[in-house]
Amino acid sequence: MAMTESDHAEVDVDAVAAELRIVTGALIRRLRVHRAPGDPTVGEGRVLARLDRGGPATSADLARREQVSPQAMGVTIAGLMERGLLDRAVDPSDGRRIMLTLSPAGVEALTDRRHHSSRALAEAMSAALSPDEVVAVAEILPLLDRVGEAL
Repeated sequence: MAMTESDHAEVDVDAVAAELRIVTGALIRRLRVHRAPGDPTVGEGRVLARLDRGGPATSADLARREQVSPQAMGVTIAGLMERGLLDRAVDPSDGRRIMLTLSPAGVEALTDRRHHSSRALAEAMSAALSPDEVVAVAEILPLLDRVGEAL
């Protein structure tokens, strides 16, 4: 059913934003529950994803970007290193700095985690939504992306 111009005038953008925040937050929390045994923790996954997107970084860079203490980041990095998910190398431009990158096993763990989450979401969508509703979700994704870019 198409919205009329008067319907648009009555939409409370603050209420829609609040509901969107609640719904997306709950969805993300529920996706985090769907971890396979051995999957990186939430914090470890964030570090792996940040290194995947941003390339090599120091521990201090990662702590600053993730807004955690250097000590907390050190614990996260130690766990990732112990499982062979990160590689360390001396920064060629400053021999005093240690740069962290994803190891091949780290790339695989991140890819597996993303696939597992996407699969869980696809299964939930198939169970909860009709094919037409799945199409409606697909159609709104570019709009949500634009909202995210505007933040």
